[in-house]
Amino acid sequence: QTCALPILLDEPTVIDLCEKVKELLFFEGNIVPLQAPVTVVSNVHGQLSDLLEIFRVCGPIPDVNYVFAGDMADYGYWGIETVCLLFCYRLRYPSRVTLLRGEHESRAMTKIYGLYLECLR
Repeated sequence: QTCALPILLDEPTVIDLCEKVKELLFFEGNIVPLQAPVTVVSNVHGQLSDLLEIFRVCGPIPDVNYVFAGDMADYGYWGIETVCLLFCYRLRYPSRVTLLRGEHESRAMTKIYGLYLECLR
């Protein structure tokens, strides 16, 4: 299955999505319980087609528990879309999707490697 271009979300939708995820994570502790088995994914770097391929090969959510171990954006062409998809999964399946912040999710790194400019565009 080929990855078609994603449907671009408008700014108010993205902001609303970010607020909902922030609200969910605000009440979550720094240590969260996970149910084994877990598929750990790291360094997606905004490669939406690679992320979709991971779901195809490893199994779809909610059939598989996933931990995304940071570096979800930057470098790739679809950083915002990748993060938004992961945020949607996190909201829809909170016990199946865990998101960890990597060094590319810091304010400084997003300015260096592109997500900040992608957001401005």
